[in-house]
Amino acid sequence: MKIVILGAEARYRAYQPAMPFIQRQELVFLDKDSTEAEILAAGGDAEVLFVDAITAVSAALMARLPRLRLIHSEGVAFDRIDLSAARERGIYVCNNKGCNAGAVAEQAVLLMLMLLRHAMEGDEAVRAGRQMEMKERCMVEGITELSACKVGLVGFGDIARAAAERLAPFGCALYYYTRHRRKPEEERRYGVTYLPLEALAETCDILSLHCAVTEETRNLVDAALLRRMKPTAYLINTARGDLVDNEALRQALLEGRIAGAGLDTLSPEPVPAGHPLTALPPEVQRKVVLAPHLGGITEASFRRAHAHMWRNVERLTAGERPDNIVNGL
Repeated sequence: MKIVILGAEARYRAYQPAMPFIQRQELVFLDKDSTEAEILAAGGDAEVLFVDAITAVSAALMARLPRLRLIHSEGVAFDRIDLSAARERGIYVCNNKGCNAGAVAEQAVLLMLMLLRHAMEGDEAVRAGRQMEMKERCMVEGITELSACKVGLVGFGDIARAAAERLAPFGCALYYYTRHRRKPEEERRYGVTYLPLEALAETCDILSLHCAVTEETRNLVDAALLRRMKPTAYLINTARGDLVDNEALRQALLEGRIAGAGLDTLSPEPVPAGHPLTALPPEVQRKVVLAPHLGGITEASFRRAHAHMWRNVERLTAGERPDNIVNGL
């Protein structure tokens, strides 16, 4: 079986599970940004395509890969794969649901703490010889402990649940919103209270995004939702940049309508120079903590993800259904 892998060979080799099955397959490694022409030239007869979570797979490409049976995201996201085209052609699209939930939840907590403790500004102050100046100011203005915050989780899948588990020991009041409210026993298990989205934004000190990108959730955080947030509240995004209206968030930050934002992901990726949320005045820039989408790429997450991907290919060759199918086949 020919398997085209749009990703760094070194990474795939490093996290490749010890499965004799893999040695019997023909692996073709290409850069994740390869053109469709390059993919077709090297793997036009591929049966499996492994792709980065932010790699686009178009209907046109699928149509020119007549033997393709499986497209597998290396991560959790899959919104840049044409799911309906894959379904029409009988191609499974799978993801690694839950593989990095704990890791991303840790990143969300990190961003919350960095914002509350002014970590970026503090680092800058110490390096510039202004330690006491900033310390005195913080003692006057006050530092909010995470335990004093009401944290709202937008979405309540694997990552949000992992975030709730990690936030509970801090003593936060935890709230959540999802389109379909969870059962009372699940709410009790995670210590969360349901609120509609608008009420969540109005109530919480920290709004943390943990939902997938769909047509309904794209630009979910828009000017209207930001207006509902407290001027002392923070926005955290460890999900996808497409959930946030960049210009609306920029304006909210410039006008001081929210206290700040911690963003592990921006749209588009790769993030271009001059992005609305990176090109900010210095006094506003200090209110924003950016990370290069590191939340889910821990060593343990990759090992879980790659083991799952190869098990799904093994299932396919055995005539079995893969799991974590996301396109309804």
